Amino acid sequence: MKLIKNAAIINERNSFLASVLIENERIAEIYRHEIPSEIAKKADIIDAQGLWLLPGVIDDQVHFREPGLTRKGDIHSESRAAVAGGITTFMDMPNTNPQTTTVDALNRKFDRAAETSLANYTFFIGATNDNLSELKKEGAKRAAAIKVFMGSSTGNMLVDNPSTLERIFAETDMLIATHCESETIIKQNIAYYTSKFGEDLDISFHSKIRNAEACYASSSEAVSLATKHNARLHLFHLSTAKEMTLLENKALKDKKITGEVCIHHLWFSDKDYPRYGNLVKWNPSIKTIEDRDALRNALIDGRLDVVATDHAPHLLSEKQGSCLKAASGGPMVQHALVAMLEMSRQGLWSTEMVVEKMCHAPAELFRIKDRGYIRKGYYADLVLIDPNRSWKVSPENILYKCGWSPMEDQTFSHAVVKTFVNGQLAYDNGIFDENVRGKEIEIKPHHTDFTDYTDL
Repeated sequence: MKLIKNAAIINERNSFLASVLIENERIAEIYRHEIPSEIAKKADIIDAQGLWLLPGVIDDQVHFREPGLTRKGDIHSESRAAVAGGITTFMDMPNTNPQTTTVDALNRKFDRAAETSLANYTFFIGATNDNLSELKKEGAKRAAAIKVFMGSSTGNMLVDNPSTLERIFAETDMLIATHCESETIIKQNIAYYTSKFGEDLDISFHSKIRNAEACYASSSEAVSLATKHNARLHLFHLSTAKEMTLLENKALKDKKITGEVCIHHLWFSDKDYPRYGNLVKWNPSIKTIEDRDALRNALIDGRLDVVATDHAPHLLSEKQGSCLKAASGGPMVQHALVAMLEMSRQGLWSTEMVVEKMCHAPAELFRIKDRGYIRKGYYADLVLIDPNRSWKVSPENILYKCGWSPMEDQTFSHAVVKTFVNGQLAYDNGIFDENVRGKEIEIKPHHTDFTDYTDL
């Protein structure tokens, strides 16, 4: 029995001083006033005076690279970095080797995570041009959602057969999550810029090749298919102002089409390419300041629902070369929450909104049972934040297996002090309990309504 005492709790659009009692894996009680003397005597007390207590972050898009790409990262290494960053649950993508496009491959990833992950976990099953029968199997419903690459990105899982796309939206009853970039437009842009400037294009051409038109053409197609077939659609890593016109600013519980934005699209712009080069090469690309500001505004007004990382580590050697050759993606799980809190300190949004978009909303959107909130009876996935501990990202404190971060040399004003996973203290001021293992999260049936949701 643990008692987190006198914390400033940030939860469900409120901030208040209270203490949280943890028994076994769950929150047993929340004391806003006096703590019973028998509890105070029995519990292991964690003094949280001056600290913030948040629900553990739920990251709905990561690439932890296992199986087959473990030179870049693996479930154990990247879940450690995630827990150090306050992320207690992750949802891993299917473009591994082999790809997670069958129920058997999906089950093997769950088995591996049970062995090695410090954080809670679930996985996506990936669509291809010819695996619809797998997506319709009962075992596929163990996945968080179906991932559809409507743009090839990394791993070459492009679904470009119009008939297949139509059937995925029409014949499956799971949430469909999409990577949206038009391959046709991208190829046209590559042909244009290479004919004009040659093959050795620098990073500044990346956002010209993977431009706003490529994103909007594909996103609008996904929205049209979802609308036509009354399917649930989640648009991953939106990156343009134009795509915001596809979204509605109403309560998440009333939406069938939702949108995610990633930390790097909120933090960086194309003005950062000269400084960071290929380290900030992502698909979709980092775009203009105007696009970045539109994303920030859409997050505030409710058109964008979830903030995630798209954590995608590569070796530094793989990030070298022209913009057509360097790998796309970067590691972010260790620094996502503190980056959002930094932007809050800058006045862009409230800390309550950070919690809403990183903890509550993903729990509701993916219908995760008993997580994402600080509530009695819920799993004790909790993060203690010191809001006044300044620290600088350096090679010595970067925990990613790939060993680098686009946030290197950035000073943050908030620090993750402790992270609890299912009531266990997994991370404590730089020290990990390597005996901690996360759990497979429980997804409510796909027909279930948003019964818990509190008007987000």
